[in-house]
Amino acid sequence: MKALLMILILFTGAAAGHAQDTVSTEDIEFTPITDSAATEQVAPVAAKTDSVAIKHAVITNAQEASPQTLPAIFIAGLLGGFAAVLMPCIFPMLPMTVSFFTKSSKGKGAVGKAIVYGLSIIGLYVSLGLLITLVFGADALNDLATNGIFNFFFFLLLVVFAASFFGAFEIALPSGWVNKVGSRAGGKGLGGIFFMAATLALVSFSCTGPIIGTLLAQTATTGALMGPAVGMFGFSLALALPFTLFAMFPSWMNSLPKSGSWLNSVKVTLGFLELAFALKFLSNVDLAYHWKWFDREIFLSLWIVIFGLLGLYLLGKIRFNHDSPLTHISIPRLFLAIICFSFTMYLVPGLWGAPLKSVSAFLPPMSTQDFDLSSGVGHEKQPGTNATRKYADLFEAPKGFQPFFDYDEGIAYAQHAGKPVMIDFTGHACVNCRKMEANVWPDAGVNKLINDDYVLIQLYVDDKTTLPDAEQYTTSDGRRIKTIGNKWSNLQTSEFKANSQPFYVLLDPKTKQLLTPPQGADYDVENYKEFLKKGLDSYNTTN
Repeated sequence: MKALLMILILFTGAAAGHAQDTVSTEDIEFTPITDSAATEQVAPVAAKTDSVAIKHAVITNAQEASPQTLPAIFIAGLLGGFAAVLMPCIFPMLPMTVSFFTKSSKGKGAVGKAIVYGLSIIGLYVSLGLLITLVFGADALNDLATNGIFNFFFFLLLVVFAASFFGAFEIALPSGWVNKVGSRAGGKGLGGIFFMAATLALVSFSCTGPIIGTLLAQTATTGALMGPAVGMFGFSLALALPFTLFAMFPSWMNSLPKSGSWLNSVKVTLGFLELAFALKFLSNVDLAYHWKWFDREIFLSLWIVIFGLLGLYLLGKIRFNHDSPLTHISIPRLFLAIICFSFTMYLVPGLWGAPLKSVSAFLPPMSTQDFDLSSGVGHEKQPGTNATRKYADLFEAPKGFQPFFDYDEGIAYAQHAGKPVMIDFTGHACVNCRKMEANVWPDAGVNKLINDDYVLIQLYVDDKTTLPDAEQYTTSDGRRIKTIGNKWSNLQTSEFKANSQPFYVLLDPKTKQLLTPPQGADYDVENYKEFLKKGLDSYNTTN
């Protein structure tokens, strides 16, 4: 099961489990400011919250999201590149390419040309990643994480990629491009080698295109500025290594398996994974726009069917038009089928409310579960029913908790109750938020601290619900706040100088002072518990 989960990380962008999600600034419009006094008059009370005493260095050290993200993106790209090598468009080209280098040059000459060839492949794909960054820019990359149109587009794109891998059609670049570049590949010198690399990239696009598209889509939505370039570097490095190494050591070619129908099986298997991860993008849209039809049971049902069908395919019970008859089951196929069926069985209890902690970050939140047989956390709710709170009809509370969804309402209640505040800046598309809610918050000690000793306020920075006209306003720097998500993302960035989720802020509700430096996701239960206790001790000392 764990082995399959490692494969899943490739297409979900490994960064999701190791770095914080970034805030979206979508729907914030900039308008000219001519009179600062007039601007202040249209801003509501929520925009004029008391200044919080924050040391910039502390926040900076706590929120270096991109450095955490980039290594995971690189690993995801590396895994994608190794998967691409096994594609039927690329694997058969290994002996032909290696043969060209060994025949045209001997000794160090062949080695030098092979290195140039590998570097050319890397240069081409990294340039593509840089182009994505330059075209969209950092802010636009952040917006992709929660933009409904882009998430739905990515969903459709991955479905198309899956259909292509299943053999419905091939995604190919115009033949004129391939012929024009290929005609220069036979030239002498470094230019000819570069065009050989370009020809490989173009000819293999039908196999690598879906993998590259998936990788770029996911890395772009991490919000890391250099994410696409780093992802493409990992991808191209893994793609270039076999060609370079086999050209250096041609005898290694004898150890490679022969080309055959197994290459198409790799392609189809990746098609099933593409289809499974397309659902994550669709879930993001459903949550952000409150459609409330793509809940946890539906998501799990589709995953159960998809991975069950993958297991049957690996056993030869399902065949596609490009598959050869399977006369026997190889040991690798058998083991992969066992993993798929085991993973499918692991998912089944989730239909009745099992937490499924291994994949909780990718699933819709437990609050969308309609039929839940689990016992819950078992702590009493805070005074007052959650249903009477502002925005309670829009947002589902995490299982076992009764948060406020409005900053001012939560602060007022905390002042009355004499408790410190825990602000959870979260998001519908935030996989790390879901992982914290499913894996850390249910711990008895953590749950007791949050429910009994704090007033929990959850603020969704990516929600697309339009604010009433009377609550819309323009900030002092000219940003138009139109949605609930705009309102809370502006609060987080302006008051706490952070733009990633989850972001946990412990406040004294009376003074609005930080009780301890804020922090992001921390999957170590004891560390997170110490964070909460430290804030509580600070509050008790000053009150």
